[in-house]
Amino acid sequence: MEAEGLDWLLVPLHQLVSWGAAAAMVFGGVVPYVPQYRDIRRTQNADGFSTYVCLVLLVANILRILFWFGRRFESPLLWQSAIMILTMLLMLKLCTEVRVANELNARRRSFAAADSKDEEVKVAPRRSFLDFDPHHFWQWSSFSDYVQCVLAFTGVAGYITYLSIDSTLFVETLGFLAVLTEAMLGVPQLYRNHRHQSTEGMSIKMVLMWTSGDAFKTAYFLLKGAPLQFSVCGLLQVLVDLAILGQAYAFARHPQKPALHAVHPAGTKAL
Repeated sequence: MEAEGLDWLLVPLHQLVSWGAAAAMVFGGVVPYVPQYRDIRRTQNADGFSTYVCLVLLVANILRILFWFGRRFESPLLWQSAIMILTMLLMLKLCTEVRVANELNARRRSFAAADSKDEEVKVAPRRSFLDFDPHHFWQWSSFSDYVQCVLAFTGVAGYITYLSIDSTLFVETLGFLAVLTEAMLGVPQLYRNHRHQSTEGMSIKMVLMWTSGDAFKTAYFLLKGAPLQFSVCGLLQVLVDLAILGQAYAFARHPQKPALHAVHPAGTKAL
């Protein structure tokens, strides 16, 4: 009787915990970008956030969704990818609008200064995805260009996946590429910090949230028996996060003297 009474209590509790863990997996990955988004809107300065973060996460999550068609995995992981893609598109839209507005303001000031000195100012040409200029890749002047690029990549990758979906080697390689791309997300930040010998412009709060989220995600992968690629990805991400936090601690103890001409972004993470 006591066991039946405990089952009546534990079964709903277990279900509630499972739902909570699934919700955390779906939405937890985007939470660290909320303060970043708010900071960019408040300061109207996107210099501290690299849009290449969006590129890496868009590629990784598109490949993960395609991997799902070849090897089904937990539904929360699939929804997590969809939510992350939407979040990165929102980040791209905001960053592009802020950057274009700042460039326009700088151009107006240049024109005003040139008029006072009777000088000619060269106007920067509009950069478009359809120009297919590798020198300006992912540095376009309109959000629609980024959307066109994402749709083109999704179409090509989806067509190749459709043709090769019956190949186990292709499917497993696709899953490995998806998680490896995501696992390498923090490497540009690690390199940037090392090159500047500083973490100024990087949000420590965001990295801490990122670390805790990656640790939770890795534990979820291991407990739910997700494909091996996912667990390897999670462990790599946690190690990179810890390395970035180690840089923050080391550079805080031995700060570099900033150059007089250096311009630092305002309190946001640049990856």
